[in-house]
Amino acid sequence: MELIKDEGEISVKSIIVTGAGSGLGKELALLFSQQGYHVLLTGRSVDKLSVAKTEIEKIGGKADFVELNIQKENDILTKVEEMRNNYTIFGLVNNAGVGHFGPFINSTESEITEMLNTNILGTILMTKAVLPVLQEQGEGLLMNIISTAGLRGKVNEAVYAASKFAVRGFTESLQKEYENSSTIKIKAIYMGGMDTPFWSGSTHVSDTSRFRSPNEVAQLIISQMEQDEIIIESKKS
Repeated sequence: MELIKDEGEISVKSIIVTGAGSGLGKELALLFSQQGYHVLLTGRSVDKLSVAKTEIEKIGGKADFVELNIQKENDILTKVEEMRNNYTIFGLVNNAGVGHFGPFINSTESEITEMLNTNILGTILMTKAVLPVLQEQGEGLLMNIISTAGLRGKVNEAVYAASKFAVRGFTESLQKEYENSSTIKIKAIYMGGMDTPFWSGSTHVSDTSRFRSPNEVAQLIISQMEQDEIIIESKKS
C-alpha cells in the first residue's frame, strides 16, 4: 500500500478507482487526474497499479495506489479507513469486474461465485464503506461501471448479465435514495464490450478490434458526466 502525501495534498479531492491497473479503470483514472483530482488506484496487482501511477505522474497528475481485494469486507474497511485518514475522499468509481462466458450449463461454481462476489458484492461493500464518508463531507461522486449486460440479456452471458442486472438495481435504488441531494451524485454507466485483455482466454468474442478502446469509452463517459445514466454501445461508429 503506497500512501505518501505531498505537502498539502490532503486538501486535494481524491477519487478511488477500483480495478485501476488496466482497461477502463486506468483510463478513467488518467482523465480524472487531468481534471485536478488526486486518484487512488486500487486493485490486486501492485505491478499494474504502480505502472498506472507512473503514467499519471508523467502527465502531471497525482496518484497513489492501494492493494485491495474488494471481495473481502475486512480489507475494504481497513483500507478505506486508511485512505480517509490520509486524503479527502470525494468519489468512488466501482469499475472492477470479472466475466466468464459460455453456455450456462457449463458454468462452474467457482466462476459463478467469482462473478457474483466481485461484480455484486464488491460493488456493494465498497459503496457501503465510502458513501458514509461522502455524506459526512456533504459532497461526492459515486460512479458504477455496469455494462450493457445490465440492460438486456445476452447469449452465453447468463450469470454475468445476472450480476450486472443486480448492480443496475442497486444503483437505481441508490439514485432514488439520493434524488433530493444536490451534492452527492450517483452515476450509472452502461458500456458495451471494449478492446481490452478482459476477453483474453475467452472464445466469446472473436474480434475485439471492432470494439471501442478503453480510452474512447473513458472520454465519452467524462464528456457526459452531467447525466445520471450513460449508455455507450460497443461498436465503433
